[in-house]
Amino acid sequence: MDILSAKILITGGNGFLGTHLVNEFRKQGAMQIFTPSSGQFDLREKKACQEVTKNMDIVVHLAARVGGIGYNRDHPAEMFYDNLMMGVQLMHEAWRAHVKKFVAIGTICCYPKYTPIPFQEKDLWNGYPEETNAPYGLSKKMLLVQSQAYRAQYGMNAIFLLPVNLYGPGDNFDPESSHVIPALIRRFREAKEKKLKEVVVWGTGKATREFLYVKDAAEAIVKATYTYDKPDPVNVGAGFEISIRDLAYKIQSLVGFTGRIVWDKTKPNGQPRRMVDTKRAKKEFGFQAYTDFNKGLKETVDWFSSI
Repeated sequence: MDILSAKILITGGNGFLGTHLVNEFRKQGAMQIFTPSSGQFDLREKKACQEVTKNMDIVVHLAARVGGIGYNRDHPAEMFYDNLMMGVQLMHEAWRAHVKKFVAIGTICCYPKYTPIPFQEKDLWNGYPEETNAPYGLSKKMLLVQSQAYRAQYGMNAIFLLPVNLYGPGDNFDPESSHVIPALIRRFREAKEKKLKEVVVWGTGKATREFLYVKDAAEAIVKATYTYDKPDPVNVGAGFEISIRDLAYKIQSLVGFTGRIVWDKTKPNGQPRRMVDTKRAKKEFGFQAYTDFNKGLKETVDWFSSI
């Protein structure tokens, strides 16, 4: 496919990952990129999906209702319905519109709660997701089922990527819906400004997570878009894990908060451990994360301090 002439639809293209993805596509020479907003097109509606996919060559589906543990726990029905309807209808209408490539972006929340470390793609169906993440994770997992079904029956070129938790400048710092890194950065900064003596963090701190710098994720998606064409799902990660406890202390130090951390053990930890096997991404489309976590974390803290 000629990258200069390809018409590319990026749903969620005005969001955190989306803005970096648009920049990466443009760096590779893409000229025609369409990034409709949710205000313009409600992708839960069939008509909107028909309109945005018309005359497109490539669709990258990023748009999603997302949030941290608390948000997922409080909005399970919305997380399931909104994400399922957006994804299923968009892929169907992309097929009807003869889109040449559909890139479905899943989530590490698709994996079973007790997946062996490191998560391998072959383990995706070996159990039920962690309870607070299940409605979101399963709604996204259906994109894998759909992409494989449409490839098998219709020959549709649809692929499915599984990114880990993303972070970086421009992240969502909304206290109601942010993920763990922006949530902790905001909490520590506000505590520092108010001269508080302690910050309360959910859980025991023992759970582990893997984080991928947003620009690395954008590069992976572009590489997969242009070079990967198989039904198998692919992990997109950095290949390391860090405990929430260690993460909190790193962010506390970078922000300069000198009080203490109190762990609220009455609140959920979420999935016990997360780290993916990244061999398939490297083999199939040459992706390997390059941003050092400490460097990326400092850039994120500095960015939030500047706004």
